[in-house]
Amino acid sequence: MVVDIEGVSLHLAHPDELEGKWVGQDEVMRQLLAAWFVIDEHDLPMSPRLLGKPGVGKTTLAYAAAKRLGREVYIMQATVDTRPEDLIIMPVIEGAQKLRYVASPLVTAMLRGGVLILDEGNRMSEKSWASLAPLLDNRRYVESIVAGVKIKAHPLFRLVATMNDDASTFDLPEYIHSRLQPQILVDFPERHEEYAILKENVPFGDEQVLNYVTDFLQHAHMADERYTVRDGINIGRYVTKIAYSDPADFDRGPCLRRAITEILGEEALRYVPRL
Repeated sequence: MVVDIEGVSLHLAHPDELEGKWVGQDEVMRQLLAAWFVIDEHDLPMSPRLLGKPGVGKTTLAYAAAKRLGREVYIMQATVDTRPEDLIIMPVIEGAQKLRYVASPLVTAMLRGGVLILDEGNRMSEKSWASLAPLLDNRRYVESIVAGVKIKAHPLFRLVATMNDDASTFDLPEYIHSRLQPQILVDFPERHEEYAILKENVPFGDEQVLNYVTDFLQHAHMADERYTVRDGINIGRYVTKIAYSDPADFDRGPCLRRAITEILGEEALRYVPRL
């Protein structure tokens, strides 16, 4: 799709589609939807940040919330190399002496009234965040130096940033920190929720295997380990594949221990429950 902004043709990005659904933890879903809610014509949506360990489902939560609103979803992965122009409009050479302007997922969401998930936002430098400052306050626009245009956000546009709670990230500048509010903590799920997530993502898995993996994760959570349900899904899928590939030689206990070791390392075996 192509739209015209101040005489400049912008080629828009395509929305993202994710598999799976958000299971449990209704309170964080309620908090996110409340932040996006607009009460009257004088109100504006907030731009929250979802904070939690890698793999706890922050992106899945944001996607599910956007789908509850019936909106298109655009996901943009932030990295240490993300530049301001990557966030807004990129020029692409198209034929001899001709430029094609390509809108980022963020700008596309702004124009179409969609939801932008800025994934792992605290991996991005301050220079890139600075280009988004006017979008995150009551001005709700971005400016492209490359294309020489100002782009205002559609009233239905919403933004959420996910942020990993680990050491490999930047500290947000204060003027951005105050704009990305509220902070919503996405923690480890309760046991019944974690089992339901595993069952949703590994529906072909053996019940004993899924319960074993759930207990393993719960033991790790109690020790404040970094292992998350994403790791549990990988373990469950791997063990199930082993079982299907060689059913005659499948021994559940040793295979589970092997899967945990190969996915997380030998140190993870300290949280392995007895069969």
